[in-house]
Parts: sequence; C-alpha cells; structure tokens
Amino acid sequence: MIRNLIFDVGDVLVEYRWFEMLTRDYGLSEAEAKRIGEEMFDNEIWVQGLDGGRLSLEEAIHQYELKYPDDVDVMGWFLRNGEQMAVKRPEVWDKVAALKEKGYKIYLLSNYSEELLHVHTKGAKFLNVLDGGVVSYQVHALKPDREIYEILLEKYSLKAEECLFFDDRMDNVEGAKKAGIQAIQVTSREMLNETLDKMLTK
Repeated sequence: MIRNLIFDVGDVLVEYRWFEMLTRDYGLSEAEAKRIGEEMFDNEIWVQGLDGGRLSLEEAIHQYELKYPDDVDVMGWFLRNGEQMAVKRPEVWDKVAALKEKGYKIYLLSNYSEELLHVHTKGAKFLNVLDGGVVSYQVHALKPDREIYEILLEKYSLKAEECLFFDDRMDNVEGAKKAGIQAIQVTSREMLNETLDKMLTK
C-alpha cells in the first residue's frame, strides 16, 4: 500500500525554460544555446559542484570562466538570473495538496543547488504541504546513487515498499527501484496530471 509520495522538482513540480532564456532572452542562436547548455549542465561543475553542494553560484561561475572563458558572460548571466528559468505548474501543486488531504505523506527528493532551489521554488504552494525531503546539496549525494534514496528513507523512517517516486529521468527512476521504492517516470506535464488525477479518484 502506497502511503508516501516522493517528488523530484525539475520537470515534475516545476518546468524549465532554459533554452528560451538563452535564445529569446539572451539572443543566442539555437545551436549556440544548445552548445552552451551542454557545457553548463553536462559538467562536473554543475553536477558535483552546484547540485552536490560543493560550490556556490559565484564559485561555479568562476570555475566555468576557467574552463570556458569565451562563454562565461552568458553563463554568468544565466546563473544570476535563475528566476527567469522556472515555469510554475500550479495545477500539479493543487493535486499534490489534494493528495495530502487524502492522507498521503509528501516528500521531495531532488538534485539541486541551494541557491537555485530557493530561486526556482519561491512562492511555490507545494512547499506548504511537505512532510519533508532531501536535496542533494544538503547531503552531498546525488540521484541515481542509492545513498540519497536511503538517506530519505532513514531520515523519515519510511518503508521503501510504501513509497512512490516521481522523476523525469529514467536513471533516477531505476535508482529508486534498486532501493526498493516504486517509481514512475514523468514524461510530460499532461502525463503527470493524468496520473495524479487517477490517484485522486481512487
């Protein structure tokens, strides 16, 4: 029996317009935006540094400057204007609150830097219904490594078989399953809404 619902943040509870930021807002070509996005996101500076809680935003920008001196202006602008990146999913937040009222416990499990998490979730209503959560920067552990799932289970004395995890990445879904947690890959905003609606009508 599922008693606990665990949610990732990015592309689950909020979505991202990073590509639009780089093209529409900053003025890069689509090819340049894709290249710089890959340099930023698929990089240990972002993964282990920011999400791993080892670097502040300004420290990360300095590291990017050392590695990509020709691109640091746009990277610095991007990281310092994080409030432009997140897109709200208020109807999802309402469904999460309704599931809480049905008796489910609600938790977060996300890879995130401290500064960007606060910027991207500022004013988000789902924060008001949380029973807890673990974010990578807090524990210096990252999905899909088994450690971060077990930290969440242990911290709140949760039974893995009573948990259902929602994440947009299949590797993170598989990581949860290896820890004994049931998990669903969120493939779109519409798919998530349909899934939560079915849970609400049970």
